[in-house]
Amino acid sequence: MSVRALHTRVFLALAILVLLVSPVFADFVKDGSFGKDKSLVVDFGVPVDEAWGKDKANYKVFEKTDPDIVLPVESVSLDPKRLTAELTFKDPLNRSAEYVVEVKDIMSEGKAVGSGKFLVKKARAAVLFGIILAAMLINNFVFTKYLGLCIFFGVSQRKDTAIGMGITFTIVMCLTAIMCWALFRFVLEPLRLDFLKIIVFIGTTAIFVQAADTILRKVNPFLFKRLGVYLVLIVTNCIILAVPLINADSSHGPFESLSLGVGAGVGFAIALFLMACVREKLELCRVPRTFAGLPIAFVVTGLFALAFLGFSGLSLF
Repeated sequence: MSVRALHTRVFLALAILVLLVSPVFADFVKDGSFGKDKSLVVDFGVPVDEAWGKDKANYKVFEKTDPDIVLPVESVSLDPKRLTAELTFKDPLNRSAEYVVEVKDIMSEGKAVGSGKFLVKKARAAVLFGIILAAMLINNFVFTKYLGLCIFFGVSQRKDTAIGMGITFTIVMCLTAIMCWALFRFVLEPLRLDFLKIIVFIGTTAIFVQAADTILRKVNPFLFKRLGVYLVLIVTNCIILAVPLINADSSHGPFESLSLGVGAGVGFAIALFLMACVREKLELCRVPRTFAGLPIAFVVTGLFALAFLGFSGLSLF
């Protein structure tokens, strides 16, 4: 017998063995997805029996972190080809959580093809984009949390200064967010020194601010003079300290931490630019003496805060 013929027979034997034992090893783990409203969608890959597919008792749904709390399925609907099922629930689902859908004794064409699990969670890109969008617009640190107001009012008098501070702040914010995450995760937590995180975060921020100070002094002396003392005040800016603290308390990973830093930095830059545009116009307006200067700036900031409330509840995914 030739070697090729022997290989052919071995391959055929293995194929027959797989076909014989496939019902035993039919358990699988697949990805599901969120539906339109209070629902989850699972794709079986094979047409299932309609009676089995619409039976709510065949599905067990729970959050991955709380397997003991089973979510009751209100209804199940199948697509015309019976390949996917949409599970609807009475209460809204937490779309930031991960869900597990367990199915048992899947019936297809009258035959049992095994059981399986579906993991339902947001796509990684959607999660990161959601963090950036939330920090930038929905939960803008200036207009919704009222942080960083010292630099905000001090540097928002001219558009060129606001743009320069916005870019500088965003760069420092991103570098600080990822470095503070690394220090907290690999140094403070293993050594149980997490109670020192505020001091460590401020020191890390000071290093990057000093670097930005030195670079601006050489590259753009005009902008360096215009920013003045406010460049140094980045170290004590509430926003640049709040982001690493949020990352530490939320157990964010490196990409989530960087995304929050990007969103916070860009959101602060947007707030500075919008405020600078209005304050330049106010210099040409007849503002009552009572409101001239800082009072009218507070009024405009309040109007911007009301406008940014319109982003509340915004969700693209």
